[in-house]
Amino acid sequence: MSRVYDDGRLASAYEHGNEMPEASLRAWVELIASYTQRSSPSIVEIGAGTGVFSAAMARWIEGSEVVAVDASEAMLAEAHRHHPHPAVRYLRGEAEAVPAAENFFDLALMSRVIHHIPDRARAARELARVLRAGGKVVVRTTFRERLDALVYDYWPRLRAIDELRFPGEQEVVADFVSAGFALEKVTSFAQPVAANLEQYWARLVVRPQSKFTRLTDEEFHRGLTRMEAAARNKTSVKPRAVLERYDVAVFSCP
Repeated sequence: MSRVYDDGRLASAYEHGNEMPEASLRAWVELIASYTQRSSPSIVEIGAGTGVFSAAMARWIEGSEVVAVDASEAMLAEAHRHHPHPAVRYLRGEAEAVPAAENFFDLALMSRVIHHIPDRARAARELARVLRAGGKVVVRTTFRERLDALVYDYWPRLRAIDELRFPGEQEVVADFVSAGFALEKVTSFAQPVAANLEQYWARLVVRPQSKFTRLTDEEFHRGLTRMEAAARNKTSVKPRAVLERYDVAVFSCP
């Protein structure tokens, strides 16, 4: 996977900059859990980052055991610090080389990571190896055709950057189908991530996402200034929750 998160500064900023309300996180976990009918499922998260989703799945999916895999030692250190859980094991590994035996997992989650994987087809084949028959892969991302993040309103060049970084829906589907998976569905799901734009701006000050590393300092601060002005202009903009929408692709292992 991309090595950008080996940067200790980015890893330490990621937790605060990408947090979401507990109700939103739980809604996401309930959606992810709905795609497996197995009781007490064994779960792997590929690109687990600071462990937000891995720990949340362990908390709210009854009887689950989670293996959280990430290529970055810096991110894993943050995961151990922020989200320890007795049902979660944090392991260093790559999407293309998962540290697990064959037919081990019932469910795999890839959240906001598919665009960091250099060889998606190989990663899909690796998930086919470690999943049991009937196991599911849930890919949480934004496909190139539907890039709609709020940050593009304040940093317009990020859209062009992400158009080059993010795969299209049919590209991802083709990679998994070629590895033997069946596409079950592609859907969309949105949840609040901040109570208002000012709260959202305060999180982004720490430059917590890899896309921001592709901007110059001047570009980044210009965008921050624009967002801050919009957030504090309460006479023309009614405060409202900030939503983040993601595409969700679900695949079944034969």
